Amino acid sequence: MALTLKRAVLSTIALWIIFAWGYTFLMVGLGQLFFPHQANGSVVRLGNRVIGARHVGQYFGNNPDYFWGRPSDTVSVATGKPQPYNAFASAPSNYGPTNATLVQDIRGRIHQYLRSTPGLKVSQIPVSLVESSGSGLDPDITVQSAMIQIPRIAEHTHLSQETLRKLVQTHILAPDLGVLGPRRINVLLLNRALYQTLHP
Repeated sequence: MALTLKRAVLSTIALWIIFAWGYTFLMVGLGQLFFPHQANGSVVRLGNRVIGARHVGQYFGNNPDYFWGRPSDTVSVATGKPQPYNAFASAPSNYGPTNATLVQDIRGRIHQYLRSTPGLKVSQIPVSLVESSGSGLDPDITVQSAMIQIPRIAEHTHLSQETLRKLVQTHILAPDLGVLGPRRINVLLLNRALYQTLHP
């Protein structure tokens, strides 16, 4: 009986050391060795300053000088009030398609794009620019979503539309593994390049 108990205790301790500590340190070590950028949060820098993370969307305050990302319906954990791109409360609104609040939000976003870009038609606005993502932290937009914002940004920054189109083209990301998902653009990386163009 004592021998069996001793073996059980030693086995438990050995397995705890192997899987709770050994496996963890092995995975962390392999991550740092082979994927250091990703393992450390895929941070994005502007010079020596960290300005965000590549895989977490960022709110640009609807600043007309920059590209806008997907809407975010995340809220403040403390107050319950809207706080776009709050990584501590990643979630969608969970409103159904007939919910009056959702319909009002989408109409408001459509109106914002129509008001900010003269000549833009409702049919030209991608759905992803007026409907929030499931996580509320989506960092990417479609190529079309970036292209329709160019006239507004050109008007406010005084950059030519051709310059902005070239900037967008150089930031198009291919589908994952060449086939998964559409071509897309990381909003933070694009806006960093735009900032560097405006402030050489």
